[in-house]
Amino acid sequence: MENHKRVAVKVLLDSGATGLFINTTFAKEKWFKIEKLKNPLLVRNMDRTANVGGAIMHQVEYNMFFKGHVKRARMDMYNLGKTEVILGMSWLAAHNPEIDWEKGEVKMMWCPPICGKRKQEVKEKTVKRTEEDEDKKVLRELMSKKFWK
Repeated sequence: MENHKRVAVKVLLDSGATGLFINTTFAKEKWFKIEKLKNPLLVRNMDRTANVGGAIMHQVEYNMFFKGHVKRARMDMYNLGKTEVILGMSWLAAHNPEIDWEKGEVKMMWCPPICGKRKQEVKEKTVKRTEEDEDKKVLRELMSKKFWK
């Protein structure tokens, strides 16, 4: 987005979709920075016929924030009806979330290297390890060597 404000989005997880899609109307209403594609993408229906909505002509670049996970990516713009965003197989395969279909909950149990959460977790582990090392150092200074192990 050009104004860099966070926008809450209703997302449809769709294992039948091949990519990431944002509704054209929604993207315009929320002032996403829209980029024209050099080569339009033909949209096909399940029966392999061309979709009546035509080709994908534009996309947006965005930062996705979900339960502490951050990802910079692009979404193709298309008329999705009332759906704001569709995350398809490329996102599902990369993030492999744990989905509780009965409760409608998504848990991020694993994170690919491209995800900002993983970088944060590594940073937190490094800080924690450094703190633990400092604690051990202080304890060793305070107690007799026979108790170090």
